[in-house]
This record gives sequence, structure tokens and C-alpha cells, in this order.
Amino acid sequence: MPASLTPEDVRLAVRAVVVHTAEEWPTGPLCRNDGASYPCRLHRWGRRVLETHGLNERQIEALIRHGNPFVHVPFPFTATGPSRHPAARVVPPGARPTAAGRPVTPPVTAPRWPRAS
Repeated sequence: MPASLTPEDVRLAVRAVVVHTAEEWPTGPLCRNDGASYPCRLHRWGRRVLETHGLNERQIEALIRHGNPFVHVPFPFTATGPSRHPAARVVPPGARPTAAGRPVTPPVTAPRWPRAS
């Protein structure tokens, strides 16, 4: 487990928990990727990293159910989204600045998840 988490650690952890998920066999659940007993080492490592990053059990299970190993998890993660410096002016993609200089965001729609192939 790294001392401090990087965005790359979080990306790899998401991939580990999604790819190394359980698959039912007559002998019991096995890792879908390598056939080891579930949970395998990579799945346990990914879960620990995501828990350290601030995700709870329900959020990790939602990532696994979603099934996309390349889904984006904000870094740093907070309950309301990525933390930002209050003085920083961040214009989200698709927003246009107004005359006052404050961005106007488009209406909220369903999340645009990357397509799994």
C-alpha cells in the first residue's frame, strides 16, 4: 500500500476491483480474471486503496456493478466531488463565461460514462 495515493493508484485500484470480481463456480466464488479464490490479492488491494481514498462499501460495489474498469473517480475524492481551492476559477467543459466572468454551466443531465467494449 503506497504511503500517499496518486491518481494513478486510484485508476489502477478501480481497474483491479472491476476486473478481479467474483464469478460463481460449483466450488464457490472464484476471481473472474485469474481463477484464484475470491477475493484475490489484487481485488483486496484495490478495495483497500479505494477505501483509503474515501469511497465507502456501497460506492465500491456500484463501481463493480457498473463494470467499466476505466470509469473516472475524482482525485482527491470528497463526498460532494473533487475539492477545489475557493479562489481558483475553474470553468467546467461545456460552460461559457458570462459578462461578470463567472461560468454558466449547462443543465445537469445523466452522467456520460465511457462505453465498455
